[in-house]
Amino acid sequence: MTYYRQLATASVMGRTESELVAGSSAENARSSVVSWKGELLEQLIQPIQQFAYTHGKNATGSAMIIDAMDLLYSSWYDGFCLVSSNNDFTRLAARIRESGLTVYRFREHKTPRPFIAACDEFIYTENLMHIDKLVPHANSTQINSDLASLLWTIVEAASDDDGWARLSKVGPLLTKKYPDFDPRTYRYHKLSDLTTALSFLETARCYLGKGLSTEIFPKNPAK
Repeated sequence: MTYYRQLATASVMGRTESELVAGSSAENARSSVVSWKGELLEQLIQPIQQFAYTHGKNATGSAMIIDAMDLLYSSWYDGFCLVSSNNDFTRLAARIRESGLTVYRFREHKTPRPFIAACDEFIYTENLMHIDKLVPHANSTQINSDLASLLWTIVEAASDDDGWARLSKVGPLLTKKYPDFDPRTYRYHKLSDLTTALSFLETARCYLGKGLSTEIFPKNPAK
């Protein structure tokens, strides 16, 4: 189920041109990997077979890096989605970004911070699995001091002369500074749901001529 949600999330980011899955001979012998055959055929994903030249070495990871660099040099793509538990891809993500392309990554919460920082947007797979536990709307919520300080700082940075900040500016700033920021981590579907539930932020909807805009005002210091 997480796999389908990853594909759905990637499709929102843009049109998927190439989908590759790499596996070694040892991995393909496992029943958990063999079961992927039907999924690959159904989604028209190209499997890449890589034999291990030496026992214990990560031949699959090397093959993925080579394939990724080939795609990068084709100059045909605007971004890459990396779905792997291999944290050695940190440099690959950084190299792709150095070429001006966007890097998305799907991984668990245990991912080291350097890999998260190497991506433009980092999506925790746990946030795709536990959608039923999200809070659609809430009047108030308790968050840790680090998140409160982060939101306060970003809202102030995005605010205009009267102190109000558009949510459409706050969201991109949050992601740029913290690629793994996701309101679903705090059990909210959307950023607007989260900010509405915070006592130190005032949220208002106003009409700007082209439609409604959500505005945020930091009314009390975040604690």
